[in-house]
Amino acid sequence: MSSQNSSIKVTEFIIGGFDTTEKPVVVGVVILITYVLVVLTNIVNILFVIYDQRLHKPMYLLICNLAVVDILYTSSATPTMIGVLLAGVNTISYVPCIIQMFAFHLAGLMEMFALSIMAFDRLVAIRYPFHYHSYLTNVRTLVLTFILWLIACGFVAIAPATVIPLPHCYLKLKYTFCDYAAIIRTTCVDPNYYFNQTAIISFTLLFFTFIFICLSYLCMIFFVKLLSNDDKRKMGSTCLSHLIVVTCYYCPTFILIVLTRIGVVLTLEERHGLLIGVLLGPSLVNPFVYSLRTKEIKYKIFKIFKKVESSQ
Repeated sequence: MSSQNSSIKVTEFIIGGFDTTEKPVVVGVVILITYVLVVLTNIVNILFVIYDQRLHKPMYLLICNLAVVDILYTSSATPTMIGVLLAGVNTISYVPCIIQMFAFHLAGLMEMFALSIMAFDRLVAIRYPFHYHSYLTNVRTLVLTFILWLIACGFVAIAPATVIPLPHCYLKLKYTFCDYAAIIRTTCVDPNYYFNQTAIISFTLLFFTFIFICLSYLCMIFFVKLLSNDDKRKMGSTCLSHLIVVTCYYCPTFILIVLTRIGVVLTLEERHGLLIGVLLGPSLVNPFVYSLRTKEIKYKIFKIFKKVESSQ
């Protein structure tokens, strides 16, 4: 390890986040099983939407987009953690590390954008029930989603643009995979300046999307009074699914991004646990919530199981 004032050429990093983990194989198996479930359930949701023409509607396209985001989110870092814990591969090359950092933060930001646009979709459905399909068409939904992906890429591109020119003094990553904080701590510069810089951007995006979702629900609560009891039940079921997903993502993210910057001190193990929870928890909950609470998808699942039972 070099001194703080002499930079070194980095070809690969050493992942040190799991050095103090007790029973790494058990932790690795749990993460592996969770990851497989996340990928399979989200792929199933995507296939349901793609192959059923009746599900080619804005709401289901947004569910499909959320599934894509969840797969990217978990796949950005989970295979690296599994490799460290189960295979003992605790190194990662420089370029893949930068790509992993970009993919992880891109998916995290897109998770916020995806949940925001889904709240907007529900608001339009409640506010304009008779004109919903003319206001929010499939084409407009896809275009809006594509624009959000471009905006997210623009914001996240700041991370590699900041990190790549900096000299490195350390090879060992303090955390469990390559995120912005982990790579910045390997450089020869004072990390606080860069952390404060990204904190402003993170706070703005987190609060903007969260407040947008909250305002959407306040408007929905106001307009839902005008609906019939049957329509209220349908909207309530759909909105509850979305609220569960929002809570699973924003609660741990709020702790990691906001509370830690205003004085809450987390141990390294607590930070790792929260980060892994943010990475895997929402992505596992999302497909089950939408599969079990969305009538059309739930009907298709039951229909498949009935066919399997009858064929046996």
